[in-house]
Amino acid sequence: MGKVAVGATVVCAAAVCAASVYIVRRRMQSSGKWARVIEILRVLEEDCATPIAKLRQVADAMTVEMHAGLASEGGSKLKMLISYVDNLPSGEEHGFFYALDLGGTNFRVMRVLLGGKEGRVVKQEAKEVSIPPHLMTSGSDELFNFIAEALANFVATEGEDFHLPEGRQRELGFTFSFPVKQTSLSSGTLIKWTKGFSIEDTVELDYLFHFIPNLLHKIVGQDVVGELVKAMERVGLDMNVTALVNDTVGTLAGGRYYNPDVVAAVILGTGTNAAYVERAHAIPKWHGLLPKSGEMVINMEWGNFRSSHLPLTEYDHLLDFDSLNPGEQILEKIISGMYLGEILRRVLLKMADEAAFFGDSVPPKLRIPFIIRTPNMSAMHSDTSPDLKVVGSKLKDILEVPTTSLKMRKVVVSLCDIIASRGARLSAAGIYGILKKLGRDAPKDGETQKSVIAMDGGLFEHYTQFSECMESSLKELLGDEASGSVEVIHSNDGSGVGAALLAASHSQYLDDVSETS
Repeated sequence: MGKVAVGATVVCAAAVCAASVYIVRRRMQSSGKWARVIEILRVLEEDCATPIAKLRQVADAMTVEMHAGLASEGGSKLKMLISYVDNLPSGEEHGFFYALDLGGTNFRVMRVLLGGKEGRVVKQEAKEVSIPPHLMTSGSDELFNFIAEALANFVATEGEDFHLPEGRQRELGFTFSFPVKQTSLSSGTLIKWTKGFSIEDTVELDYLFHFIPNLLHKIVGQDVVGELVKAMERVGLDMNVTALVNDTVGTLAGGRYYNPDVVAAVILGTGTNAAYVERAHAIPKWHGLLPKSGEMVINMEWGNFRSSHLPLTEYDHLLDFDSLNPGEQILEKIISGMYLGEILRRVLLKMADEAAFFGDSVPPKLRIPFIIRTPNMSAMHSDTSPDLKVVGSKLKDILEVPTTSLKMRKVVVSLCDIIASRGARLSAAGIYGILKKLGRDAPKDGETQKSVIAMDGGLFEHYTQFSECMESSLKELLGDEASGSVEVIHSNDGSGVGAALLAASHSQYLDDVSETS
């Protein structure tokens, strides 16, 4: 009996020893995997670093590219498109004007009643219309017919306040938020497709990656105003397209209408772009007569900016390679709302693959491109609860990860902060570059000049950490003295109202108004 008992004891001891070794190995493996998570986080932070010296290099490169783009067509990655807007709204405009805002899978029609300096925008009415999916794969005639019919139906609902003087045409400002090579204020041809447009969270990615490229491919090289005018004629709508602008130029116009110190506008939303007021004599590629105002609005298309000074990571290079336009829109791909959440997803996927961040298996949903939208990233970044409850909830809802530890959630918040801060600080560097080009980056002796930047876009408006970081970074670049004369304001809905305001400031009846006033 004694021998049996001893044998049993030895067997049990061996089993306990084996179990202990297994536990120690698991802990060592777990410790090693967590160390790999921290290493991936550290490398990302280093690669995304934007010290003030680097931001100044980016700003200087932006300024150089601006000069090159103004000198000749194709001389720069920045297209520096001449908008033909040489007369921004002053607040004196009277009458009522229409706007059409087309930038994605829906469009808006709007009318605005203007009452001059005293009344400003007296009244405005708008309607949003969704584009049926089948029109996204049909010809351009069908699309523009649909738009013209919606516009005609909207005109038919004019109330008594919107009274058109006898003998006058209705006038329209057309916001078309894709790169257009303009030949006049009211004509221009689509250059190519980019992803700088609004898209609702509920819209399927097929709309983004299939329908819209397919649709716009049909009208590349065509005069978009001409297409709209022909469609309006087909439905019997008598309306003059006075101005063709993009959303950034519209935002600039809307900002200037209320504040004469507005010198530039920046869109930070799904896509990104900037426009600013340039001195006409500083545009070598402009061969027409100098405008009376001496100014010209330039549509930079700054999303296409690239420089060796941009802090790009392995995730950015792969994202660009996988995109529909590799090698283009590099700045947009690291600062805009379309891509921030996707960068986060790619980092989390690397952590899951190489360090079992979410456990032994990778969540299948994590392999789906663009499944993490920037609004989700913003919500996690903004989580201030002690246990980061929002982060856990988002990971569960989006990636179907049932449970996460607090230290995992803290890593996710750190990733959000690194990715968003890089985008915000680079946005600030771009704005600083524009101010440098205009000579408004430093105070001048005996001269007080206010410079206001009109901002719009969901990223700026709703991602608080992003916008606050951008503004503080701009102040850091400018310094205490110069930053006192630079202001960033939110110009809400500039693309819609701004187009109507530009129709007013470039109205075919301006001479009639001046003669009667």
